[in-house]
Amino acid sequence: MKDLTKGYPAKVIIMFTIPIMLGYILQQLYNLVDSKIVSEYVGPEALAAIGATAVISNTIIGFINGLTQGFAIPVANSYGAKDMERLRKNVAGAIILTLGAAVILTMLSLTYIEDILDALGTPKDIKPDALDYVNIILAGIILTAIYNCSANILRAVGNSKIPLYCLMVAVVANIFLDIYLVKTLDMGIKGAAYATVIAQAMSSISCATYIPLKYREILPKAKDFAPYSGMYGNLIATGLSMGLMGCIVNVGTIVLQSAINDLGTHIITAHTASRRVFDIICVMVYTFGIAMTTYVSQNMGAGKPERVRQGVRHANIIVTVISTVLIGLVYLFARPVFQWVTSTTNPEIVDPSVMYARISVLFFYALGPLFVFRCTLQGMGRKIVPLISSITEMLVKVLSAALLVPAFAYKGVAFTEPISWVLMTTILATAYYTGKPEKYLKEE
Repeated sequence: MKDLTKGYPAKVIIMFTIPIMLGYILQQLYNLVDSKIVSEYVGPEALAAIGATAVISNTIIGFINGLTQGFAIPVANSYGAKDMERLRKNVAGAIILTLGAAVILTMLSLTYIEDILDALGTPKDIKPDALDYVNIILAGIILTAIYNCSANILRAVGNSKIPLYCLMVAVVANIFLDIYLVKTLDMGIKGAAYATVIAQAMSSISCATYIPLKYREILPKAKDFAPYSGMYGNLIATGLSMGLMGCIVNVGTIVLQSAINDLGTHIITAHTASRRVFDIICVMVYTFGIAMTTYVSQNMGAGKPERVRQGVRHANIIVTVISTVLIGLVYLFARPVFQWVTSTTNPEIVDPSVMYARISVLFFYALGPLFVFRCTLQGMGRKIVPLISSITEMLVKVLSAALLVPAFAYKGVAFTEPISWVLMTTILATAYYTGKPEKYLKEE
């Protein structure tokens, strides 16, 4: 376990973030390789089928990830306060709520997935593949939930390395399984889905079993399953706040995806490739936000608001420097990367992908601070403002689907998220600078 309430803030944040960042990069690199394997051995239409379902699976998985991150906030707060009994009770509550949410989401998603694909206007030529792929992915939701819950509990007590190691094994296995199932056994798009679910099982089992083996002091005993007053209310509030942020945003993304589907299979393929690459470069700043949730929660629990302010300043400087480097890399290498990912030089696919990446990365100067401020506010216990910012992003995406995309086609899609990032960062920064951490420390 690692105490984030001591040491120079910038160094502490960077060292804690690096394993989280590497884990997310590995995950996204796998998605990129997965896209390459599918496009190479099954075809661009299969890649479009995955892209047409990605927004649905990402909404559900993103909700679970946000939910478990939220459950981990009281765990980190208890660890910062060195209250181990309360910490174990929060861990027990997080486990129960995570499993319950995973079962409900699995049942609902598998029941209504075909109706959702129809509502999104999924092209008929890719719908059968899309349905085959997403049904398998959705059946593995509980595995994703177990990994995310275990990983976020470990991060809450300062261990960001073990989730990385578990993920590394799974990602490597996933790539080999992809090649074997898709290429060797010729299972097509189903093979890619089965490879993902098997790898998820590996990461979830390894991460979940590590806690009782090495962290028995945070493992709940029978008596810890009896909650303290207000515990479940607090866990549900923090969990839903973070879970709904991603879910609300993805409602807008689903509406936007329906507009993208109207632009044809080439644009769907281009957008799928764009999102794969974007998700990798986004990790470079996104993970500093994840780290700030734990950093701020521990320091608020320890009663150190000044250290929270120092951490926010340092984190914003770090993400600004990273954004500058990313802009240069994207402008230099976007085209060859997209040609590799899509296995084509067709300008109807590659050109839109390059345009999307180059426009998006210029606005990382807003996106980086967005993650820092949003997760800082969550760690401080401020649940409403981050939720408002997510509603703002959803509304921008809905308006874009109605106005920008019909007027400017895919260029309208490319400008949608940058517009929302600027608005969201303005809201979050204003909330942070007008509400001092001391005020929320006293409310604890």
